[in-house]
Amino acid sequence: MHLKNSIRSMWCLIVSAWTTFTVFTCKKDRPIHPKLFYAGARSGSLGGPLVKVARLQQVFPEHLTNYNVIYALSNAAYLNQSAVKAIKRKNIPLLVNQNGIFYPGWYSGDWRFMNKKMSIIYHHADYVFWQSTFCKNAANQFLGFREGPGEVLFNAVDTKIFIPTLYQNRPFTFLVAGNMSDDVGYRIFNAIDGFRLARDSGLQAKLLIAGRVSPNLKKAIDEYVRSYDSFHQNICLLGQYEQKNAPSLYAQADAFIMTKYNDSCPNTVIEAMSSGLPIIYSDSGGVPEMVGNQAGVPLKVPQGWDDINHVPSVNDLADAMIYVSKNHAEMSIAARKRAVDKFEITNWLQRHNKIFHHFLVK
Repeated sequence: MHLKNSIRSMWCLIVSAWTTFTVFTCKKDRPIHPKLFYAGARSGSLGGPLVKVARLQQVFPEHLTNYNVIYALSNAAYLNQSAVKAIKRKNIPLLVNQNGIFYPGWYSGDWRFMNKKMSIIYHHADYVFWQSTFCKNAANQFLGFREGPGEVLFNAVDTKIFIPTLYQNRPFTFLVAGNMSDDVGYRIFNAIDGFRLARDSGLQAKLLIAGRVSPNLKKAIDEYVRSYDSFHQNICLLGQYEQKNAPSLYAQADAFIMTKYNDSCPNTVIEAMSSGLPIIYSDSGGVPEMVGNQAGVPLKVPQGWDDINHVPSVNDLADAMIYVSKNHAEMSIAARKRAVDKFEITNWLQRHNKIFHHFLVK
């Protein structure tokens, strides 16, 4: 953790210094076409934030100099006070995509200090895209109430790539996917326990676990699964996957399990819904807003911001698995419809473009 924080601090200094220098090279006459600088946020195929930047860059490629819009991500907040002041003096529009905040249950370090750093761009931004209403409320509570303009804009998915597949002759299959750092390993163990109870109740099913996991967590998962005798034959650990392989991953499953506590707006849930997978989820964070009433089953957990990541009861999770397996057809249709109606990437990109142009012609 100390090494990771040191690297992050060094990158923050580099990005802030570069921004402070290059912002004064930007032309005063702004062309109408948005030319974005992503303020140190990287693109890639592993993990939601990287994928989000990659999706934006397909339409709005990055310009390291002579840019006319700065688009920053709250979870990649690398602009310090000096850089922000330089941006404001030059009158370059600063837009922020606001995801989560730091709090004891999610961050073991000095979460107050990290929120203070994040609040710099949050309050100086010309416009904020909150990824969910939950994100907005959390930011106002931990970063301070924001007076500037903004809107709730959920993450997005290409519904032409993530599509439902015809039902295959296989056991009903549940999927847990995403980046599995040690602090969210409870997602996997909770799913395994619920899955075992559902099978003990007579459900013929399989469980897939996919995503990047730390070596220690992978070892613990292997040992935990194999401790269940022959039960481990019904669980498959698929390992890390890239974004290009995600559609085929969802095609192997019939329902998605997301029991991460207080998650703001996970891309995996949107991708799963677009693929026609009903969602079994922790009734916390921004996920209830995303899934709605017909596309999944909420699992009751305590609400709060303490240092505990609350997990659903194993009985509730098992019951939800059985329910989804029995009502899969209608729930799959509802999940797909909700993804198309609310999370289509074309609408997401158009909304960004409209806001970019608003600030360019001001």
